[in-house]
Amino acid sequence: MLNKGLGLILMVLMMAGFVFISCSKKSTKHEPPPNPAPQGWFWQNPLPQGNTLRSVCFTDANTGWAVGSSGTILHTTDGGSNWNAQTSGNGDYLYSVYFTDANTGWAVGGEEADEEYGTILHTTDGGSSWNAQTSGTSYDLLSVYFTDANTGWAVGDYGTILHTTDGGNNWNPQPSGTSCNLNSVYFTDANTGWAVGWDGKILHTTDGGSNWNPQTSGTSHDLLSVYFTDANTGWAVGWDGTILHTTDGGSNWNLQSSGTGERLQSVYFTDANTGWAVGVRGTILHTTDGGSNWNPQTSGTSHDLLSVYFTDANTGWAVGWAGTILHTTDGGSNWNAQSSGTSKGLYSVYFTHANTGWAVGYSGTILHTTDGGSNWNTQSSGTSTYLYSVYFTDANAGWAVGYSGTILHTTAGGSNWNAQTSGTSKRLLSVYFTDVNTGWAVGYSGTILHTTNGGNSWYAQSSGTSPGLLSVCFTDANTGWAVGWDGTILHTTDGGSNWNPQTSGTSYGLYSVYFTDANTGWAVGGGGTILHTHDGGSNWNAQPSGTSDDLNSVYFTDANTGWAVGDDGTISHTTNGGNSWYAQSSGTSHGLLSVCFTDANTGWAVGSGGTILHTTTGGKTSGD
Repeated sequence: MLNKGLGLILMVLMMAGFVFISCSKKSTKHEPPPNPAPQGWFWQNPLPQGNTLRSVCFTDANTGWAVGSSGTILHTTDGGSNWNAQTSGNGDYLYSVYFTDANTGWAVGGEEADEEYGTILHTTDGGSSWNAQTSGTSYDLLSVYFTDANTGWAVGDYGTILHTTDGGNNWNPQPSGTSCNLNSVYFTDANTGWAVGWDGKILHTTDGGSNWNPQTSGTSHDLLSVYFTDANTGWAVGWDGTILHTTDGGSNWNLQSSGTGERLQSVYFTDANTGWAVGVRGTILHTTDGGSNWNPQTSGTSHDLLSVYFTDANTGWAVGWAGTILHTTDGGSNWNAQSSGTSKGLYSVYFTHANTGWAVGYSGTILHTTDGGSNWNTQSSGTSTYLYSVYFTDANAGWAVGYSGTILHTTAGGSNWNAQTSGTSKRLLSVYFTDVNTGWAVGYSGTILHTTNGGNSWYAQSSGTSPGLLSVCFTDANTGWAVGWDGTILHTTDGGSNWNPQTSGTSYGLYSVYFTDANTGWAVGGGGTILHTHDGGSNWNAQPSGTSDDLNSVYFTDANTGWAVGDDGTISHTTNGGNSWYAQSSGTSHGLLSVCFTDANTGWAVGSGGTILHTTTGGKTSGD
């Protein structure tokens, strides 16, 4: 039976250049981040951050907010030239944000950390502080809308509709008459509103929601967004390019031709004629005749776009996957990115000192920094194959390995990467060198390769096993370990001439191994597994990790101080050799696949969606 994630391998598909954000039936210029450093972990790529953004709202052409996964709230006061993080106070997925003025706003959401549901956050100071409001529901809330600072509605899973007349101090349920998820709500005044959801569901009220009545949509496609310009004129969009239009308040809904089969996530109009719809794969549609004709606009991204908002017929924003933010000042004739950096999955990171490092990953991606990650620059790998591991012996000499036996080598810090002949077509998942000449690479089907001349020639060593090997580590030219699927641990004391199995005591895949000396080491893997040895692996003992998430990488700076990173943004830290591990906040739910530190304070973690996180405090915050 396959372990969840399978570490470096089974996350490949989710870390391609784009990912679809499923609404399944469960429901320019950048400054560095505004100094979350030196506390905890903060984003280096993408910028301003890489969590999915699910909703955007502006109160004028300068002042806006975007919210998304892991409790992300971004705020701008200059039209998005700079976006600054605000503290939400939770890690829930925030699906929708709405402000009635520059100070007063709400964000709603739900389960991401398997703990809290029915999230409602409120601010009266523009987001400088966000406070939780009691929703009274355990269901995810997917959309929020207010007609003034007191009167609002939130809708969500299983037909949930909540209403407030006091700014959210009290939220009261309204009967929807449906168990279908409701994805979007919109009101034209305090009495007149619509909610849309699964299976073409459209509900309408003329009494502020005391009574909600179904309207005939004429479609069975899920509807994801609704918008009205007055009490009669509105649109709803959804799956398979569906666009519906009404001119009589929804008594009749008519299908408009979108010209696309892509899922449309959000719709916005500035008047009865001028509107936009955005969706998956970077889809942006525009109309100037009320939707009689919808024309595609070039977004410049393949990322899913999940929300669109305009402050006038020219000025608008669209947000989406991997922190994507687009902006236009000409009605969408040109869309410009306000987010930057790669969103291609990164599988491995390595630093030779606090300034100089590399990260490798999807489609031959190699990134390099000479300033500790303040700037990451692309290096040409000469390949489009996945690169799973990178290792340098100094600032110049390095290797990267990957798919189909790929081995790349540089003697110039990555200015030039040249292919080496591996002699295998097996996927290589980890590489380690003890000096500029002596190294090993391991991979599928128990593959172990060894070189004594810097990789000019590689030859196979017999592992004596068939399970894939996922990680290799040596403490000197003779003494090393390789770990892999099914709890496999191999050990050598003669440079790999002989590899001998060690008893791990687990059947979980082991995805990473690290030793600080010939006796002291750790291996991590599936189901939150952490194993420790103090006798070179003669005995491996389980340590309580405090998580059931797969752990994909482990790194120690000394025999006491270490980190393990894994799925769902997990970061665990120990200061006593692993006798106790405690969680650090990563600020993301993206899978983390590799971690590297240059000292007890300075480290990086990389993973899906191009995630690069950095810490200068060992991951600790002021409260630790």
